[in-house]
Amino acid sequence: MDETSLLLARMQFAANITFHILFPTVTIALGWMLLFFRLRFKATRDAKWEEAYYFWTKVFALTFALGVVSGITMSFQFGTNWPGFMEKAGNIAGPLLGYEVLTAFFLEATFLGIMLFGRGRVSERTHLIATFLVAFGTTMSAFWILSLNSWMQTPAGYEIINGKFHATDWFAIVFNPSFPYRFTHMLIASGLTMSFVVAGVSAWQILKKIDTPATAAAFKAAIVAAAVLIPIQIVVGDMHGLNTLKHQPAKIAAMEGLWNTEKGAPLVLFGIPDKETRSNLYAIEIPKLASLILTHDPDGEVKGINEFEGKHPPVLQVFWAFRLMVGTGMLMLLVSWVTLVYLRKRTPATLPKPLLYVLSGMVFAGWLATVSGWYVSEIGRQPYIVYGVVTVAETAAKHAPALIGLTFVGYLLLYTFLLIAYVLVVKRLAERPNRGQALTLPVHMRARAQSQAQAGD
Repeated sequence: MDETSLLLARMQFAANITFHILFPTVTIALGWMLLFFRLRFKATRDAKWEEAYYFWTKVFALTFALGVVSGITMSFQFGTNWPGFMEKAGNIAGPLLGYEVLTAFFLEATFLGIMLFGRGRVSERTHLIATFLVAFGTTMSAFWILSLNSWMQTPAGYEIINGKFHATDWFAIVFNPSFPYRFTHMLIASGLTMSFVVAGVSAWQILKKIDTPATAAAFKAAIVAAAVLIPIQIVVGDMHGLNTLKHQPAKIAAMEGLWNTEKGAPLVLFGIPDKETRSNLYAIEIPKLASLILTHDPDGEVKGINEFEGKHPPVLQVFWAFRLMVGTGMLMLLVSWVTLVYLRKRTPATLPKPLLYVLSGMVFAGWLATVSGWYVSEIGRQPYIVYGVVTVAETAAKHAPALIGLTFVGYLLLYTFLLIAYVLVVKRLAERPNRGQALTLPVHMRARAQSQAQAGD
């Protein structure tokens, strides 16, 4: 295949997955936060929890819609740009994608309608169940997608007949060696992304002096969630790294910028990997720390990139994407813990303005960390599409570079427009000072809602 066409096809897929992953990353965890708000309202009957619930339900619905639209584009790309993948692995990929639609998407789409429009029309218990099912559906969606993607990283439970994959053990396929780590890592990443979105928007409302008790309640819940989840993510990330070292050592070598196999390998804090000299320019290293982290032995042996000639990913991109992910995570840890310390003696409305501005500026910090981590995972799998078995070049459609380039530019323009529109709509929702008044039901609907709530309880 023409190298230019292959590169453009990969760039187009990267643009699609980058845009798509932004929205499920928010909704997976936001569904559970909405359930928390609903449970708190049911337990306390405090109106601030209901207000928080309905405000963030609007954000959830908007985010869910864009996730669906971009997800459809992703599925089309399998046929237009990567027909070889479905031809070879369709017996495995097809059912997993089908399970995601049947067990997750239908669940989310159906009960989201009850969440949005069921107020005053169904009992509180039914509304609570609908919220749970939407949250559960988003998690199940992540389950099936991560199962397929993990199988592509660490394939198991298959045999190849006439060049096509056939399932021999569905349990081994679904729960492949990297799936538990990748699934857990992604769920926590979603929790962190959601936490900073909620905290950042709430901080902006406080700065604009349009905050309500619901703003403070959502803000505190988000900061506590972030402060608790980040240390857990560090532990899970370490476990995921050890699993990757076992199954994809070339990816680890690129992440760490290690060119030669070494005992007592140093941790490269900074450097510019140079594929020509096969070394790191301007490197800043900590002796033996990479071996200690990866093997839990300061003198442990770590394989270098030179061990995988022709079968390793691009080093520069993986190296820096990994550092961007870790650096963003550390910043999120610092900000969430500092904010939590302040909240011990202050209310959200009395936090220092510089801290509120920082939180507002980090509203989409989780996106940066998630996309960087996804690049590490996906670019780090190169040159394979099914690791160690099928290369990307074997599955790409043989389109002319001009055709792929034209659609690539079209996608970029459309996604840029949609992303700007999304941010502006969320900003407008946050800046509506009378949003709480919009939650008041007409008299006849309030009476009906109260009677149904009593019947449901």
